[in-house]
Amino acid sequence: MKKSPDQTVHSSFWSNLFKKNVSDDDLAEILRDMPPFQFVSNNVLQQILASMHARQYIAGEFIFYQDDPGIGLYIINEGQVDIEYISPTGKSVQLAEFKEGDFFGELALLDGDTRSASARAKSDCKVSVLFKPDLDSIIERYPKEGAAILGGIAKIVVTRLRQLNSDYFQLYNLYSQIKEAHHGN
Repeated sequence: MKKSPDQTVHSSFWSNLFKKNVSDDDLAEILRDMPPFQFVSNNVLQQILASMHARQYIAGEFIFYQDDPGIGLYIINEGQVDIEYISPTGKSVQLAEFKEGDFFGELALLDGDTRSASARAKSDCKVSVLFKPDLDSIIERYPKEGAAILGGIAKIVVTRLRQLNSDYFQLYNLYSQIKEAHHGN
């Protein structure tokens, strides 16, 4: 189902709130900037790097579809990726646009549930993928650092949810003010 997004929604949940400016495409540096991998030893980081899979996509190609099984974390080495939600009526909404150094799909490392949205290459792109079974194996071999990795993923989720809550309350307050102003006339 290839559709152009009908509209763009900038949701805090899909924002990359953790990205730092990365001057080169060194994957180790990108990983070190991500909360799950900030405090792992160099040995474990090397194990993670060795477990990553390189993928290339052409512009317009889907990386995964909404409702696909969530099987891994994606890091963009080059190019841009759009995250799109397809409503039950078939309407496509762009939730986010990610570029080099950004990551997405981290929830799959926790629950392996289905994807809540689709990811599509906006331009030709190269991504590195860490699949859940590979990470699970590393966590099993290095449980102390595995706990830190899972704690880092939890930090991402908590930060995004807090930002989403903040956005919700700002919108609710704005809605309340508009409603009050409308009824006050």
